[in-house]
Amino acid sequence: MKEHSFWSDTVEAFSPAPHDWPSRMDVAIVGGGYTGLSAARELARGGARVAVLEANTLGWGASSRNGGMVLTGLKASAGALVKRFGMETARALFCTSLDAISYVEQVVNEESIACDFRRRGHIELAYKPGHFAGFIREAELLQKHFQHPVRLVDKAHLGDEIETDLYHGGLVDETSAGVNPAQYAAGLASAAERAGAWLFEETRVTRIERSAANGLGFDVVTSRGKLHADQVMIATNGYTERLVPWLQRRIIPIGSYIIATKPLPPELAQRVSRHRRMMFDSKNFLYYFRLSADNRMIFGGRAGFMPANANTVRESAAILRRGMLEVYPQLKDIAVEYAWGGTLGFTFDLLPHAGTTAEDIHYALGCGGHGVALLSYLGACVAQRIAGRRIENPLFTLPFPTAPANLYRGNPWFLPLAGLYYRLLDAVS
Repeated sequence: MKEHSFWSDTVEAFSPAPHDWPSRMDVAIVGGGYTGLSAARELARGGARVAVLEANTLGWGASSRNGGMVLTGLKASAGALVKRFGMETARALFCTSLDAISYVEQVVNEESIACDFRRRGHIELAYKPGHFAGFIREAELLQKHFQHPVRLVDKAHLGDEIETDLYHGGLVDETSAGVNPAQYAAGLASAAERAGAWLFEETRVTRIERSAANGLGFDVVTSRGKLHADQVMIATNGYTERLVPWLQRRIIPIGSYIIATKPLPPELAQRVSRHRRMMFDSKNFLYYFRLSADNRMIFGGRAGFMPANANTVRESAAILRRGMLEVYPQLKDIAVEYAWGGTLGFTFDLLPHAGTTAEDIHYALGCGGHGVALLSYLGACVAQRIAGRRIENPLFTLPFPTAPANLYRGNPWFLPLAGLYYRLLDAVS
């Protein structure tokens, strides 16, 4: 079993053009994933001198390790958004997710990125009968008040979508898409560079300070040296560390793990996913799964909440294989060829956030598993804001909470307790 992302074996690593270290840039972006690369492309197309500073290689984090699901909606359901914010704001938040998918599709087409982007839709699967009752309410809300088409599939007809006895119905949304995430990340990096962005790998930012010369702009201290930037953007998501403590206190790094099987025979692939949709279930410790272009079962989940390391990847691979066989006993003879993990950025309100800190540092992060589309889009929105354009986006205006009583300062000590809590919820819901 290979302990690295399957997606990384489907793409040639993008190597940015070499540049002498600059002393000055209009914008410095910390983080070379979807968020930072999308922002860099947008800024460079507008004529800005922009540098992307990535501590590892471009797309190294979740951008090349996720399940490749380009989904409608947010981590919180539409019903939960209405209850929390009211109908108008909830609709605006949901529409932002639709705009994000359209943005990814537009970039893929404009830049001719070969990444298997296809709008095959998604299906959410009811783990318990009561969960399907919740789907009925959610479908009514989406259709009647959000004017967004979805379709219920009861248990009797679930075989038209997926060959399994585990679930009790589903909710289909045809708007969602799938993508090869590593190919998309590499294509986005290439597009940003063509637009004129300077991309630096293996360049860790260690400090950001107000410029000592006149207080205008920032001195960005890195492992390569220092540069001055008029504006700084943080695009580190689940890998947000002490660089900006205000952001670190608001982002929870949570591990997510995936296995990929050997390619399935075509007839078996057709049975397990009739329409090749993105699929996930209604548990808190959810499973999410899909077929790759070459018919591998890509099967992921919150096998554990702690961020990934070699031990957690191996442990999680065994857990996920058992989960895969719970859904698909017919895959018992299909070997797992890849296992890997990565770190997602969650927030305390389960919503992504974008904006500017009190120190005038820009940011976009915290998508909690919906980042392929949303972080690409929010990166571009932040870039437009830096360029002086007015942004009408509710994710720029919502309060960005941290833990009560300032109990969290970046060390997620509570994740084991959270894991037990959510497992209990799954048992009793």
